[in-house]
Amino acid sequence: MTRPNAQRWGGVSQSLHWLIAILILTLGVVGLTMGELPKTPKYFWVYTAHKSLGISVLALVALRLGWRLYAGAPPAVPGTPSWQERIASATHGLLYVLMFAIPLSGWIYDSASGLRPFRWFGLVDVPKLVAPDPQTVAMSHAIHEYGFWLLIAVVLAHAGAALYHHFFQRDATLVRMLPRGWLASSQKD
Repeated sequence: MTRPNAQRWGGVSQSLHWLIAILILTLGVVGLTMGELPKTPKYFWVYTAHKSLGISVLALVALRLGWRLYAGAPPAVPGTPSWQERIASATHGLLYVLMFAIPLSGWIYDSASGLRPFRWFGLVDVPKLVAPDPQTVAMSHAIHEYGFWLLIAVVLAHAGAALYHHFFQRDATLVRMLPRGWLASSQKD
């Protein structure tokens, strides 16, 4: 298992980063469209798949955070102003908060709704976190929905900053989160 070094993120960090990003994108698309589905067996299958993927993201984010605490992170690219480092650090912190809050609020929403228990991908019963309660339903739904929109904004800022560094600063900020050889870089890896 590769750990980050002074130049780039390690393979575990890269894999978890991109896997979580793809799953969140999938969850967002499904979450935005599943309410429009007719109430057929497919509708319930899509909702259960959404919940199962959400629980998976929660577990992967916990794994990602644990790995980051264990393995560390590469230092900022040389020449990065300290104000950019502080913004990047705050952005990463907010991303982690949201990546925990959104699936947890969805799980609490499901629990408080009094719906029948679901099985994670049909394999394991997912326990209820709270008893049925209309106020908890409203609060958790709001956190789930508004947290998603905030996550979109923060992810766009995060991606925009990486692209800014790549195309305008011409540094290795973006390249070091990609597997070797995905983007040609004027900098050595």
